Amino acid sequence: MKQEYAIWTEKYRPKSFSEVKGQKEIVKKVSSFVEKKNMPHLMFAGPAGVGKTTLALVTARQLFGDGWRDNFLELNASDERGIDIIRHKVKDFARTRAIGDVPFKLIYLDECDALTREAQQALRRTMENYTQTTRFILSCNYSSKIIDPIQSRCAVFRFMPLAKEEVESFLKGLPDKGFNFTDDERCIDALYIISEGDMRRVLNILQSCAAIAENNEITPELIFSMASVAKPKELKEVLQLALDNKFEDARNKLLDIMLAYSLSGLDMVKQIQKEIWELDIGGREKVALIDKCGEIEFRMTEGSDEYVQLEALLAQFVMIKK
Repeated sequence: MKQEYAIWTEKYRPKSFSEVKGQKEIVKKVSSFVEKKNMPHLMFAGPAGVGKTTLALVTARQLFGDGWRDNFLELNASDERGIDIIRHKVKDFARTRAIGDVPFKLIYLDECDALTREAQQALRRTMENYTQTTRFILSCNYSSKIIDPIQSRCAVFRFMPLAKEEVESFLKGLPDKGFNFTDDERCIDALYIISEGDMRRVLNILQSCAAIAENNEITPELIFSMASVAKPKELKEVLQLALDNKFEDARNKLLDIMLAYSLSGLDMVKQIQKEIWELDIGGREKVALIDKCGEIEFRMTEGSDEYVQLEALLAQFVMIKK
């Protein structure tokens, strides 16, 4: 694929430790392992889009150089999550020696919290039997879903969502962007609010916006509409109307926002929950409304009508103020 047509999450994926944004302590420790060519099995745990796969690929590149693909096996456990994948693919790769002067190969198992318990037990034995020739890097969203015997065999690194400063420095350092922000600060704020530190989501939204932007000018409004997320300012207006005892106006505006941004009821509840903390009401009232958000979300997941539940939530804002 030509570079100009590549998906941006791959086009701008870091190739060295110095290019990785965020996770400074983790990067420092892993680069030290690579420098000494002596590393334990690793487990990367954390939310999506914060650099787990990127750091595994950078580790392989730095360890093996140009021949890294011959010594690196990447598997996504959410695609092949049964015991057969461990017994066959992983074992076949693990039992052969590495090519070059590094004493071990690397196997990267992505989404390994999706592996069945039987597959995890088989993986535990494989990690034991092939330590002379192979090191494992396991990636997961929730380390609690990995059995204890595997966790005890790994050095566990917990990844955090990227800070706003790191997202900002990455965006300002993009080479040959081919687009401009109409307002740097507001656009970066919008991207960070939507992504919550998920760099993959930032790049996907940015590429989509760049493809349809008029005169290559990206606006905050375009970013919010592309991500199907309501602007915080609009949502705050809805909640303020409810607090001012203007229930019908609040309900109508909420429905308009849902239709304009194609939002589901669950999306709305999650965004309302974030905006509650910005309202000019007392701490007890905020806590009571957050509690109500949790109750409404539970009702929706159990199959209740979204519009009825959202109206019930707005009614709580009116009652709280009274």
